Amino acid sequence: MKLVIVESPAKAKTINKYLGADYKVLASFGHIRDLPGKDGSVNPDDNFAMSWELSTGGKKRLNDIITAVKDCDTIVLASDPDREGEAIAWHILEELTARKKIKDKKIERVVFHEITKTAVTEAIKNPRNIDDNLVSAYMARRALDYLVGFTLSPVLWRKLPGSKSAGRVQSVALRLICERETEIEKFKAQEYWTIEADLFTKEKALIPSHLIELDGKKLEKFDLNSEAKALEAKAKIEAQEFFVSNVERKKTNRYPAPPFTTSTLQQEAARKLRFSAKKTMQIAQKLYEDGLITYMRTDAVNLSQDAISACREAILKYFGENYLPKAPKEYKTKSKNAQEAHEAIRPSDVMNTPKKMEIKLDADSHKLYELIWKRTVACQMNPAIMDRVTIDSKSRDNLITLRANGQVIEFDGFLKLYQESKDDSDEDDDNRILPNVTNGDAVDKGDIKPEQHFTTPPPRFTEASLVKKLEELGIGRPSTYATIIAVLQERKYVKVEKLRFIPEDRGRIVTVFLENYFKKYVEYDFTAQLEEFLDDVSAGQMEWKKLLTGFWAKFIKNVDAVQPLQVKDVIEKIDEVLAYHLFPEKEDGTDPRLCPECKKGKISVKLGKYGAFLGCSNYPECKYTKPLTDTKEEEETSDKPKFEKPEDKLLGTHKTLNVYLKKGPYGFYVQWGEDATATTEKPKRTALPKNVNPEELTFEQAVRLISLPFDLGEGVEVNVGKFGPYIKQGLKSRSLSGSDNIFNITLERAKELLQGTVEKPQGQVLGKDDKGNEIVLNSGRYGPYIKCGKNNYAIPKELKGKEITLEDALKIIKAKG
Repeated sequence: MKLVIVESPAKAKTINKYLGADYKVLASFGHIRDLPGKDGSVNPDDNFAMSWELSTGGKKRLNDIITAVKDCDTIVLASDPDREGEAIAWHILEELTARKKIKDKKIERVVFHEITKTAVTEAIKNPRNIDDNLVSAYMARRALDYLVGFTLSPVLWRKLPGSKSAGRVQSVALRLICERETEIEKFKAQEYWTIEADLFTKEKALIPSHLIELDGKKLEKFDLNSEAKALEAKAKIEAQEFFVSNVERKKTNRYPAPPFTTSTLQQEAARKLRFSAKKTMQIAQKLYEDGLITYMRTDAVNLSQDAISACREAILKYFGENYLPKAPKEYKTKSKNAQEAHEAIRPSDVMNTPKKMEIKLDADSHKLYELIWKRTVACQMNPAIMDRVTIDSKSRDNLITLRANGQVIEFDGFLKLYQESKDDSDEDDDNRILPNVTNGDAVDKGDIKPEQHFTTPPPRFTEASLVKKLEELGIGRPSTYATIIAVLQERKYVKVEKLRFIPEDRGRIVTVFLENYFKKYVEYDFTAQLEEFLDDVSAGQMEWKKLLTGFWAKFIKNVDAVQPLQVKDVIEKIDEVLAYHLFPEKEDGTDPRLCPECKKGKISVKLGKYGAFLGCSNYPECKYTKPLTDTKEEEETSDKPKFEKPEDKLLGTHKTLNVYLKKGPYGFYVQWGEDATATTEKPKRTALPKNVNPEELTFEQAVRLISLPFDLGEGVEVNVGKFGPYIKQGLKSRSLSGSDNIFNITLERAKELLQGTVEKPQGQVLGKDDKGNEIVLNSGRYGPYIKCGKNNYAIPKELKGKEITLEDALKIIKAKG
């Protein structure tokens, strides 16, 4: 018997279908242990020794694994094919080894880049050892994040009361958002004018043109910076006759984008589907575990030869020969750390078209699958052929030039299937179709339209543009972007309006502190270089403790230098740096710091227990204050336990409805959908089983709970009853205990448990009551009882052991009233 250990029950269920009776598949539900959230878990003085601790759920998963290990001769560690997956496998092996549970067991490490029968069986045939380099890279990253968080955060709390913790990569991402907001606030709009001119051929065909040369000189953007200058240019155009001076036609090829990496999938899903990075990764994880797409955490853009062949077959079948290139298109991965994954994100089977999958997937899953399918197939299609046209028309004195740009799609190529979306900063092509003209043709003037414009500030970041910027700078890794963005929002450092990030004052204050006192550690180049070092560790080119030693020596020195700093010094620095934002100049020229209440004192930044606020220098005579951060939550929760308000915990989205973890008067429960209103139905709710820790509940577990009763197939049903989880087939039933639970039970295991189980006898119908309800004598775990309608009635002691009649039953029901 071989024991296969994966992360999630969904993945376990899919893999179990492809392996025979010689295999047992268990889920670890992610990491079974982690660094405990307390100081000292990473000890720089002891060569960076790391103290690991099993989570509550991890203890149970490990016990389940240990129980299963007894009956197997081989342990197959089959967690995901990246650093985190390698670490999960390593943690499990370390715990089993420490407990001396592997002895003569064979240990194998396999990875599935896609969960199909072919891929799974092939991977099982080609096991390897745990990659120590990937594990080292994981430990280095984990130690770095821990050391920064648990060393820098206390400094932040002491110097900036009310601040939340500071993360290594999150702080740099926050700086990006804050800097963009500063650019916007300091931006001074500049006026400029353009001149649009309608020119017509002798056939009256329109040539929409714009002014590019005036007085024999090329027109620069701000040459026409007033209405007077624009009207003067208009008059000069109106005074001239024009002719076509140059026609330039150029055929260009427009090539498809490469297949998706983690980063580009997050960006495109944000643009096209308006999915957050977190939501995209949750749905992609499910698609992968269901065997529909390849592994979704990857920096690679290359496709396997089998996948390319399948794409070419689909192109020929659905689009025809004109869209199929003579030779396959191969994409090369430029990312340095792409060795961690072998392929781009693609459908496991290209012949599973979006239309075919529509009835099998919920709405959001189908949208993301369709996006992946189209991008993958399109990347192997012929390029689009564009016929670009430029028409210049000159005045008779050759001092004025008007230009028209346009293009025609001569052959749509891959555009027939897919077109990549653009960010704000990307310029779109001018798709106007222009008439056929030749040099020397006279053209008539129509409307000459001066148009006023003002320069605009750079746009705020969306999730797509922020992810793109982080990747360009080499900050973080695509698999971490969703977490980075989520943490910034959870800590209330940023808010999202109209899908764009706006820094809260809390976030700006933290950024000012870090930029002034820990400048090196929020620099883009420094953070990117650390990522490169981590890649070197994963490639076996750097020793992970050497990386930590070099980082820690300088970092702790910086921390020690900041310790003597007085809070008033920090406040003065924040007041100085954020003055432009907090005290913007007034149109009437009055002092922006003058207290609006007493009209005497000056306003400046102050710090209280729960964060920064603006206060008057005339205190205590003047009590004017203005909060800079929303302190309501801190004030309400300062004396409450950590998990007091679980109703705020959104776990994910299932079939277009949100899934929540909530707490009611009888304990924790999972809710599918929003709270009921006068016009909406009550959402489905399922209580959490006693053995499930609410803080460790995963989205997949929650979906399984709201899906109860769950049909495993062949009439076997999984459910949770009054006495706990159980399985049922016809009249047979069996409680689930030990390593068996509602999250990992498979059909094969259920049938095994039900084998030999005695069928529960049906109850004896005694008759009916005066309301027509059937009265049944049943046998339960505590002896016989009477059931009438939905109510159960215990048999009195004096009647136990005697034959119960309808008359006896009616008396018992009446007595219980």
